[in-house]
Amino acid sequence: MKKILVTGLCTLHWGRLEYGNIGNYYIVEPLFRLLHKHFPDYEIITTFQMTEEFVKCEKVQVLPMEIYYNWDLEKDVENAYYDVEKARQYRNGGDITLSKYDEIVLECDLLINVSGDMWGDNAEHVGQQRFLVDCLKMKAAQLLGIKTILYAVTPGPFDKVDDRNLALEVFKQFDLVVIREKLSKHNLEKWGFPTKKVVWAPCPSFLFEANLAYQSKWTEYIENAHKNKRKVVGITFGGFNMPVGPYDMWPRDPEQYKVFLELAKYIIQNLNLDIVIFSHTNGFDLPPNFKLKNGRDYIILKEFYELLIEKDENYRKHVALVDEPLLPCDIKALIGKLDMLITGRVHASVAATSQCIPTVYIEYDRRVIYSDKMYGFSSLLNMDKYVCVPGDLEGLIQTVTECYNNLEQIKKKLEKTIPQIKQCADLIYEDIKKYV
Repeated sequence: MKKILVTGLCTLHWGRLEYGNIGNYYIVEPLFRLLHKHFPDYEIITTFQMTEEFVKCEKVQVLPMEIYYNWDLEKDVENAYYDVEKARQYRNGGDITLSKYDEIVLECDLLINVSGDMWGDNAEHVGQQRFLVDCLKMKAAQLLGIKTILYAVTPGPFDKVDDRNLALEVFKQFDLVVIREKLSKHNLEKWGFPTKKVVWAPCPSFLFEANLAYQSKWTEYIENAHKNKRKVVGITFGGFNMPVGPYDMWPRDPEQYKVFLELAKYIIQNLNLDIVIFSHTNGFDLPPNFKLKNGRDYIILKEFYELLIEKDENYRKHVALVDEPLLPCDIKALIGKLDMLITGRVHASVAATSQCIPTVYIEYDRRVIYSDKMYGFSSLLNMDKYVCVPGDLEGLIQTVTECYNNLEQIKKKLEKTIPQIKQCADLIYEDIKKYV
């Protein structure tokens, strides 16, 4: 049977893609469904460590993670170089025994690398030498003559990578590079990477489906606010939006929340809006005592909520903190009930805008991490004027106010744009089919 291998820097430990960063799951579920839709006769195998339930439902085969990367610095790098050497010997006609990775790759008709915004410097936030290992794995596949596609990527920057020449070499050898923000093409040119094989398609996360049957005390809170003629804005952010790093710093000085607190005060007092604060990341306890729990963002947002109530006890009746973890399909459903969203998490913006909810985007603080995903995603929808710098209170207030004053206009524009975005996210697979 013909095979497609899905691998790349989104390869994470068991449960992380399903029960960790919610945005990751928004990508992964539509990805595999689109592959089955457009490649019905292919077996889909992956290094992504998915649950048994996911494997059964989405019809994928999970490979051992260590074939790709296993958080064992010395061994991972050594194995990746070994993969390249064996692939080179095979290409040169040598009678050799391939590495396990090479054997698997050689059985495949196509390799799809899914790395999101980690294909470059940002890979190091997840594991040491991860980008180097990924480049070597891709080089091995390319030496074996396998078609390779870098998909749904926000590449770069490449200022801190160990071997920029290797990254450039591998990038040139991809058969197709599918960027998810048009801005990435400009960035690649700026960094000296060729763009002849680069095409754009929206992130598959735009196709992730909400649980429209979802009901809870949180949806009831929004419904009650609407009955009282008050609109509701959602707020979510995390460590990457804070003025001091690292992103997982804890505890944090209350002073770091100052801008967010002043913004919330303005929203309640000046715009007369209610607020729902929610986390767009989860955590979990491993089996056999598996339990979904609040993620890393939650402790930041909980402190934000507590500081806000401490500021004025009367705010309590106008602010709700979602204090439990929600599944991706449920959190998207909750976002769809809002009148407006303010987010420092890019895929929370996708959850909102894909349901035509007006959105204000908060960039990552560049003192903590480089990323222009917010501009990239917002510009696809002609909403880049609603992108804010996290520490700029005046800019935040101005942008939030403008968004609020144009809710209906923004909603109508999204209702025209989103169907086109979703169609493009699907149709790119017809282009991918040309490579098998």
